[in-house]
Amino acid sequence: MKLVEITTESFDVVLDIRYASCNNFTGNPVYGRAACFLNEEAADKLQTAIELARHIGNRFKLFDGFRPTEAVKKLWDHTPNPDYLSHPSNGSPHARGAAIDLTLIDGNGTELEMGTEFDAMTPLSHHGALEISSEAQKNRAILLGIMSAAGWDFYVNEWWHYQLFKPRRFPTLSDGVAGTGLMDPS
Repeated sequence: MKLVEITTESFDVVLDIRYASCNNFTGNPVYGRAACFLNEEAADKLQTAIELARHIGNRFKLFDGFRPTEAVKKLWDHTPNPDYLSHPSNGSPHARGAAIDLTLIDGNGTELEMGTEFDAMTPLSHHGALEISSEAQKNRAILLGIMSAAGWDFYVNEWWHYQLFKPRRFPTLSDGVAGTGLMDPS
């Protein structure tokens, strides 16, 4: 299966690949390099979402896309929480290049208020959480509307996570098979 690299130039997005930095729930880099990949269908649907967001003056900041099976295992080993992470034996939609983690930014590049940070493993991160501000609820609804209109499905526990419908129709991929070099520390 071919993966498409999502770059700032080719997709007009901002990349903030959290698992290539210490700014993630593990406190350490999981990836050796900051890059984002999606399978071809997901890349096409992302482009549709980008056009829809642009129409209302917004853009996307991407936190993660393809997550090699090696990274899925590292995250699970750190925090084995099935409410927020796929067990490695299940095959994460991320490991199939069929999921993306993102948020909306305004014309100045400022993240819109979403009520929690990316990867906050709390009920406040769930779609429909009422304990967040009305502004955050509105922004989550806008994000959900854009992504749904572009053909994405959502995960109810994470406002930032979107995936293709029936992602398990795609195989899971290791970093070596995918050829992304995400796990390479060089």
